[in-house]
Amino acid sequence: MRHLKSSLVGSLTFICGLVLSGCSGSFVTNSSVVGTLTISSSTVNFGQVAVGNTASANITLSNQGSGPVEISELNLTGQSFAMSGGGSLPITVGPTSSVTFIIQFNPGASGSATGQLTIASNASNESSASVALNGMGVPLLTGLNCVNGSILGSEADSCTVSLNAAAGSSGLAVSLTSDDSAIVVPASVTVAAGANNAEFTANASAVTATQAAMLTANAGGVAETFAVQLDAATSVLGVSTASLTFGNVAVNSAVTESLVLSSTGTVPVTISAASTAGANFTISGSGLPVTLAPGQTTTLSVQFDPTVAGAASGQLLLTSNSGGGSPTVIGLSGTGVPALTGLSCASGTITGAGTDSCTVTLNTAAASGGFLINLTSNNSLATVPVSVTAAAGASSATFTVNVSPVASAETAILTASAGGSSESFTLDLNTSSPILSLSASSIDFGDVVTNIPATQTVVLTSTGGSAVTVSAASVSGTGFTASGATLPLTLNPNQTATLTLQFDPTVTGSTTGDLSITSNSSDGALKRIGLQGRGVPRLSQLSCSSTTITGAGTDNCTVATNSTVPSGGLNVNLTSNNSSFLVPASMTLAAGSSGGSFSATVSAVNVAQAVTVSAIATGISASASVELEAASIALSV
Repeated sequence: MRHLKSSLVGSLTFICGLVLSGCSGSFVTNSSVVGTLTISSSTVNFGQVAVGNTASANITLSNQGSGPVEISELNLTGQSFAMSGGGSLPITVGPTSSVTFIIQFNPGASGSATGQLTIASNASNESSASVALNGMGVPLLTGLNCVNGSILGSEADSCTVSLNAAAGSSGLAVSLTSDDSAIVVPASVTVAAGANNAEFTANASAVTATQAAMLTANAGGVAETFAVQLDAATSVLGVSTASLTFGNVAVNSAVTESLVLSSTGTVPVTISAASTAGANFTISGSGLPVTLAPGQTTTLSVQFDPTVAGAASGQLLLTSNSGGGSPTVIGLSGTGVPALTGLSCASGTITGAGTDSCTVTLNTAAASGGFLINLTSNNSLATVPVSVTAAAGASSATFTVNVSPVASAETAILTASAGGSSESFTLDLNTSSPILSLSASSIDFGDVVTNIPATQTVVLTSTGGSAVTVSAASVSGTGFTASGATLPLTLNPNQTATLTLQFDPTVTGSTTGDLSITSNSSDGALKRIGLQGRGVPRLSQLSCSSTTITGAGTDNCTVATNSTVPSGGLNVNLTSNNSSFLVPASMTLAAGSSGGSFSATVSAVNVAQAVTVSAIATGISASASVELEAASIALSV
């Protein structure tokens, strides 16, 4: 209880609150006349006030008498009530004057609240008066929220209303409305006693187009709203591009482009089929039919494989349940261009300054407008045009390469490129100097039988840019000679001549020599070819110790030569025409010897047989005959 009290001494000066009328500035306390006090209301009912809010009411005290009234005490009870105005106690109210107090109700919780204002005064009609105070604290609606701010198709949504304080003992009814018939809410929802919120269900129906709905909750004059978007359930097929352009593609060389398909609607889209219209366009790896959930993608590969040169166009048709319409049409375009298949020149070699005619070939005829082919050379001494054009309907084009003289032999690589393919040709550039080339730098005659000559050849070639003159040729070494060309001899570029070399040893053993050729060749006037060979003896005789053999046994045979064997020995191959007379496959005659022997193994025969034994060395052979007799059994008496 609040207690306000003071005494009046002498004259009193006061300020009359918020609403104070008929007050005089001062009163003399020694008057013997006392006025009467009237209260504007004995009861103040604030009604329902939201928790946290403040409601106000005025209490007016009027003096109806002819003398002053002194208010000495003001006592206020009730937790949720407060008072202001009137000034400081004691308060003197003059005759026909009044003083007004402001009473405030500020509930801190839900439920009924009561209080009382007690007034003590010296009024002649009563010394104590009271005003009953009452009010009802009610929760304040502070929020309306739903789980989903966006609803797809037919779906229920869970919503909640919130209060700033727990509901009172009888709960709190909150009215609900929706401004769109496609989403329905209950007429109201009650927040249970002691609860701060309550849930309700909003039921949405499927819509054909996106709509915005507003849900409203209302309680105690306070409204809260929540916006819900109602989306139409639609399947939509999205494509990464409205057209696929393949550009220039070489004929018979397939190129693939990718098309990304996506589900951009609110429900899955099913792509049931895909087809192409237009020659040379095909689909690969489709995997159809396929169903794509919203946001999901798949990739379709489209191939362009032109068979002729020229522009081509077509369409890709996608059949689906897309709400955007079916089929979905994708434009296809590309240009078939010829592919290079060859680059060649009439002459692969140019000596000194000159020109050469070259040809580029295509795998198909050029389309209308012709076909441009780019040309390059990696050698500045062999120049080609920047490009050449194959005329419409033609499958080749020619151009000229211009060659400047070179100081030494070089190569130039010519390259033709178009449509992503290229071909090249290597052109040899020769100097105009005379050059003599020999087919061998050394010749080995190997084993040659004495007094039986062996021959080999050497080819002389003019490989320079001008004629070469061979003025002389000489041979050194015993047994070596040269023939076949009359010197001096002039060879024009690329012309050849052949020398025949002979080795005719008269004695056994190794012999060396050389062939020296003198010419005006710019890379050396004198050129030599090393010669070597070995004279070997010839087989002169093959004999066996027994020319007639009866039954099984062995026979000793001898090979003889016409002269001694040189160092390194001499290999002799041996053969027999009868399996019953076995000889070694070969034998080696020792160096310094004039022959050698070997042993033959003889098997018994049932009938008489003739055997021929042969020995071969350096192409010379010798043979011997042996008779094999059958062994007989005779009984003597």
